[in-house]
Amino acid sequence: MQGSKLYVGNLDYSVTTEQLEELFSSYGEIKQVNIIEGRGFGFVEMSNSSEAEKAKEALNGSDLKGRTLKVNEARQPGDRQSRDYR
Repeated sequence: MQGSKLYVGNLDYSVTTEQLEELFSSYGEIKQVNIIEGRGFGFVEMSNSSEAEKAKEALNGSDLKGRTLKVNEARQPGDRQSRDYR
């Protein structure tokens, strides 16, 4: 894993930044938590890539508020595949 920023998907809409921070803090220092309102996902930035890797391995597939979390390394904006909606 190269980066320290994680994508966290399949969130219940009622999850707060404080709850995500508490969940991820067991795996290292949290630099930033950002939940995208009304979209069911967010981002957690850890202080380094090894902490992010530990959190990803431990929390991907785990349960939070009855939802199975999807935790992956966040992609850079330019890394996304273009979508053709024709």
